[in-house]
Amino acid sequence: MELDIILVFSIIFITIVLFVTEYFTVDKIAFFLIASLTLLQLVSPEEAISGFSNSATITVLCLMIVAIGLEENGVIKWLSEGLKKLSILPLILIAPIFMVVTAGISAFISTTAVVIIFIKIVFQLSERFKIPSGKLLMPISFAGILGGSCTLMGTSTNLIVNSLAQEYGAERLGFFEFAIYGLCFLVIGIVYMVFASKFLPKTKPEEIDSEYGLDSLVATVEIATDSKLIGKRIEDTIFYGDKDLSVLKLIREDNVINEPGRYISLREEDKLIVMCDFENLVKLSKQEEFIIHDSKLKTTEKTNDDNQDKAELKKPKTTYAELLLLPGSILLGKTLTDLRNYSLRGATPIAIKKRKNLRNTKERLIRKDFNDINLKPGDRILIETSDKSLSEIDTIENVAVIDRHDFVNSASKQKRITAFIIFLLVVGLAASGVLTILASAITGVALMLGTKCLDLNNTYKKIDWQIIFLLAGMIPLGVAMSNSGADMWISENLIAIMVGKGDVFVLGLIFLVTMLLSGTISNNATAIIMLPIAISVANGLGLSLKPFILAIMFAANFSFFTPVGYQTNTLIYGLGIYKFKHFLIVGGILSVILWVCATLLLSTLL
Repeated sequence: MELDIILVFSIIFITIVLFVTEYFTVDKIAFFLIASLTLLQLVSPEEAISGFSNSATITVLCLMIVAIGLEENGVIKWLSEGLKKLSILPLILIAPIFMVVTAGISAFISTTAVVIIFIKIVFQLSERFKIPSGKLLMPISFAGILGGSCTLMGTSTNLIVNSLAQEYGAERLGFFEFAIYGLCFLVIGIVYMVFASKFLPKTKPEEIDSEYGLDSLVATVEIATDSKLIGKRIEDTIFYGDKDLSVLKLIREDNVINEPGRYISLREEDKLIVMCDFENLVKLSKQEEFIIHDSKLKTTEKTNDDNQDKAELKKPKTTYAELLLLPGSILLGKTLTDLRNYSLRGATPIAIKKRKNLRNTKERLIRKDFNDINLKPGDRILIETSDKSLSEIDTIENVAVIDRHDFVNSASKQKRITAFIIFLLVVGLAASGVLTILASAITGVALMLGTKCLDLNNTYKKIDWQIIFLLAGMIPLGVAMSNSGADMWISENLIAIMVGKGDVFVLGLIFLVTMLLSGTISNNATAIIMLPIAISVANGLGLSLKPFILAIMFAANFSFFTPVGYQTNTLIYGLGIYKFKHFLIVGGILSVILWVCATLLLSTLL
């Protein structure tokens, strides 16, 4: 094996490890990848940045902008609004209808954007009609993935595979060329999930106090000036001996003590970073010894008896709610300190709940100042606000409020219709072949801007730049595999192993390996790594390229067995309703069924 091939395999291995561990964000990993390939001279500097000018990257960017225009003007919400009327139907009918609608919209609009809207709708139905959200969210996420696999513009994976395949000499795929296969997989998925939903949790969003538990809620508690705890050791306070309340760190002036010991004496204005449940947080707020930072849970203002009733009448009713941060939210990357200086429509952030991660959350919070923890998609913020202000929170883009309220659509009807017409024009031009998807997407963006359906200043903040940089960073890896001969080395060894095994076996193995890899890293990254290998194998065996290209396209999307392979699965997993085993068992069985069916169907093209 030559040195260049060893270097490429080493980079691929390190990249996969970084993706799985989430030690860095995907955009950082992409930059590290570009730098590594360039410094090791596996690609030229021009090839290293070729991903930024690749037609697939620009197409994905333009389609993201069009999807943002649709969401901003209420088109996606309008298309799905009628689903609220389905609350009178039994759950066994609601689930497949939701799946069909989700898949239908996801075939033409970003799957993630569609699922974000449906998450909001499901939580509204769950709050108002007691419909268990656990029975709907996973089917919706799976349906979005399956629906997006039906057309060329349904997912970024389809676009990137089609673009790269042409560079390897394959013919360009038509807009609906593989739709019949996608529809077959969708029908299989819907039928399966109707029965499998019986094994999904019945959990619906509970009250905030039962939803927040140990290792979930983190808040800053300050020792009040006149607190009776001043001079007492931690072991003699409420902070010691309670399994549902633990002190992560103590901040005293400019000094930070991680995991403070039981013998440390408390002083005036000491700040304690505590991890507790909601009940303990309320208990702390009711005691004069503590101040919950930036919280209005407790007011120190004294009122006399004559004016107390009037003051209570004027005082807005306090309520608590969770804000679920979704991809594209303007709050992403901010810290709790930033949020306290940011307009949250009158709401006060008092604690955060980090989404589940492979790394220990508690240890990370100890190592890092709580107020400096950056918020990511799937994180939740506990806010304190008034009933009147709660409905205004939804005007913050890509933030789902886990509470009962009415969503307000601020876009005018004229702009909604205009945005919808532009979207139909983009789809029509691309599907008919009058323009390529790239040309039609660019036209759509121009029309959105020309009709003032989009404000670029807001659009820049909502674009998921991580996906763009991921694509731009991974594409040079495919070039490096070709330059070094790594793809040919893999294909030659695979062919040697597969001799006499049969063409169907070869196709099925490629599909299986791709699907398994997509369960651990990004589906786009998986497709970029596996496509040159699949094409080399097909050429080496003298087989048609099309079934192998479609196998990579579908398999990279069908990562149902883990919550980390596809962004929508990560979103619903972060809600805390599902456990990993639900994806492994329910999603795993679906993946096996689709693997067998896809292999048999695509083998007819060999």
